[in-house]
Amino acid sequence: MKNNQIDKKAKPVKKLTVILKKHSGRDNSGKISVRHQGGRQKRYYRIIDFKRDKKNIEAEVLRIEKDPNRNCFIALVKYNDGELRYIIHPNGLKVGDKIISSDKTEIKIGNSMILKNIPVGILVHNVELYPGQGGKILRSAGSSGLIVAHEDKYTQIKLPSGEIRRFLNNCMATIGQVGNIEKKDEKIGKAGRKILMGIRPTVRGTAQNPRSHPHGGGEGRSGEGMHPKTPWGKPARGKKTRKKNHRTNYLIVKKRK
Repeated sequence: MKNNQIDKKAKPVKKLTVILKKHSGRDNSGKISVRHQGGRQKRYYRIIDFKRDKKNIEAEVLRIEKDPNRNCFIALVKYNDGELRYIIHPNGLKVGDKIISSDKTEIKIGNSMILKNIPVGILVHNVELYPGQGGKILRSAGSSGLIVAHEDKYTQIKLPSGEIRRFLNNCMATIGQVGNIEKKDEKIGKAGRKILMGIRPTVRGTAQNPRSHPHGGGEGRSGEGMHPKTPWGKPARGKKTRKKNHRTNYLIVKKRK
């Protein structure tokens, strides 16, 4: 396998996988609470190391794999003490590269450290919202945040939406941009593949009857005839849903575009 080649046929490490149960959008009472789900292929969930809490021990990238549960690739790494773990694959990380997680280390793709030790202008991903919690944001294919400033207790990161947000200095982040950048340009190709992904057809509200959707009914092809609504009668487009006094509003330096 070449350095940057994705090993799509590699079987995942058995002890790092669990069977991912299918719920098809049903909640604990058996009723559909999330529509348009079902028909997905059987999957194994890969246990990903989002915390990167094995500090000051070097690891080597053994291979890069495709993960059916996420749109980015994952990298299998082997630490010097023999332990295997999966991490999110950053763009540019190759097979054979060495990576490390520490409070302060070299600025190199795949290395993980606390935010206050990452210089301004560096791209990061897999960022923690609270120290020790594990990376929660900037984990999807092609995503990254830009370190723009350091304050007393906080580091400011510019997110892909344009929002500039404060994060506690002790939160961990990984250097680089998440790989598989071309994912956004991929064409699904056919309806059958969408079903295998677990996504069922979505029917327009105007095509339904008035008992099933507020937009339904009318003779022939008719428009919505009202302000757009969800099937449950709530405003569907344009209405702001974030609370004025949201508990994390003070962390937002600049709102998203």
